[in-house]
Amino acid sequence: MQEFKKEYLGAGITAFVSNSHIFGTDAVLLADFAAPSKKARCCDLGSGCGIIPLLWCKRETGKITAVEIQPLAVEQINAAIEFNSLSERLEAVNADLRELKGKVPFGCYDVVTMNPPYKASGAGIESRSGADKIARHETMCSLSDVCAAAKKLLNFGGRLCMCIRPERLCELFCEMRAADIEPKRLRLVSKLPGKAPWLALVEGRRGGRSGMTVEPELFVYGDSGEYSDEMKKIYGDYLLENRGENA
Repeated sequence: MQEFKKEYLGAGITAFVSNSHIFGTDAVLLADFAAPSKKARCCDLGSGCGIIPLLWCKRETGKITAVEIQPLAVEQINAAIEFNSLSERLEAVNADLRELKGKVPFGCYDVVTMNPPYKASGAGIESRSGADKIARHETMCSLSDVCAAAKKLLNFGGRLCMCIRPERLCELFCEMRAADIEPKRLRLVSKLPGKAPWLALVEGRRGGRSGMTVEPELFVYGDSGEYSDEMKKIYGDYLLENRGENA
């Protein structure tokens, strides 16, 4: 049984992390990029320790569902729900996103997010840890699976927000369109000005018309080597204090 460690996120919200299930900059950026409205009903697929839903709980939103296939991660989410008294706002569902029928309602979500495995099946050296392998490689789901699940969950006009490595953007756009989710918004993220982007944030709309907005590039660090002003705003003082330069 792994021990859980508390990580304060600010605004009275605490996450529970473990050696197997932690979170990084990409998840924090995706939570900010998706930015649900006050009454939006949201679903986070492959939620891990629940960091994206917990960050949303720092603001006013509708009900949130966190779907996660790994039991230990679900335990962490449930620990956070109990600790933060979030049972009326956040629900954790232990399920495979490919088999959601009867486990979560279809066609009612305004926002669906996914921080997917970045490496396609068979690409690169696979992680030894089972949890790391599921998180980083497409062993349990593909981009096609994610988009198909989002199609079932979203209402018409609902948004699917994902982060992905830039080299897989074309693949993601194709899978989104195949699921009747039109890519509508793109933002690239670089570590430093002048460096190639290492992350892409993408939003698609269920049943949307063609036409994409490309937003200004986001830089994690400034010329001085410190977090950029925008990153400081996204992270907030509490997360910066807790995570330092290891985020």
